[in-house]
Amino acid sequence: MKILVTGGTGYIGSHTIIDLVQHGYDVVSIDNGINSEESILKGVELITGKVIKNYNVDLCDDAVVQSIFNQEQFDGVIHFAALKSVGDSIKHPIEYFNNNINSLLNTLEASRKNNVKAFIFSSSCTVYGDVKSSPVTEDTPMQDAASIYGRTKQMGEQIITDSANTSSLKSVLLRYFNPAGAHPSGIIGEAPKNIAQNLIPVITETAIGKRQSIKVFGNDYNTRDGSCVRDYIHVMDLAHAHTLALKNVLDGKQDRLVEVYNLGIGEGITVLEAIHAFEKVADIKVNYEITSRRDGDVEAIYSNYEKAKRELGWIPKYDIQEIMRTAWLWEKNRSVN
Repeated sequence: MKILVTGGTGYIGSHTIIDLVQHGYDVVSIDNGINSEESILKGVELITGKVIKNYNVDLCDDAVVQSIFNQEQFDGVIHFAALKSVGDSIKHPIEYFNNNINSLLNTLEASRKNNVKAFIFSSSCTVYGDVKSSPVTEDTPMQDAASIYGRTKQMGEQIITDSANTSSLKSVLLRYFNPAGAHPSGIIGEAPKNIAQNLIPVITETAIGKRQSIKVFGNDYNTRDGSCVRDYIHVMDLAHAHTLALKNVLDGKQDRLVEVYNLGIGEGITVLEAIHAFEKVADIKVNYEITSRRDGDVEAIYSNYEKAKRELGWIPKYDIQEIMRTAWLWEKNRSVN
């Protein structure tokens, strides 16, 4: 079966392509390289032995999207392509709405018109907003999104849900918590073209000397050590969940038109605990500084993933130590190369 992965040269997209290929799927990528390099697909080829075709186009161009769907016949689509920085979304709201919503609309409409069977949407725990307690389940009521990025994910889920009964397409909304780590081989990992903003690459870049220090945004939250609590999930665990969700639809096992799953490891780790976990794994001390809180940050959120475990058979294999070990291996490898 042929699967389209939008945002295929990005962090989660490239790792998901590996998992898809290793489970027998033929994969095509679309990515315009706004925050990634197409060269990452050479790493995917090294790991899988497969050359991945990438269309370097903008998904906001409806005519281009339709032409690709006319050329290829996709059985499933996994839609990652989106701008994803919480901070940048607050500074550039129109850019985020334009990119994240229009790219989804065009990809979803092309999927419906061309009889795609499964549509997997890259959503986020940010859809829950500033939750009052954790762990959150799929039934936890959504609050106002704390950022424009989060609002685009809420809107994306609503668009998919509202249009679900207009075609035979079945969709899955995967609400990620905090993806981190790298492929265990160290051949590919998180490598944004723009300045890294996710915590784990910031830690590894500081450790290797690319940055002077890590900024910890706030130490006055009502948490164990005053820093924000997050649920860090290894990128390969996350990648495999996409394969399982896709297979569940293509095998005819999903009854509902739209299904929702949380994807996290079910544990909350503070920012400072994450830094100390890295220091222990790498045996390196890293510089960090406490600064003021950052707009758009939620105090604490972590997952209950029992539904994905029960219905998809998904069980995360990697813990925070493996996240740090693989991220550090990747950082050292790419610094040498």
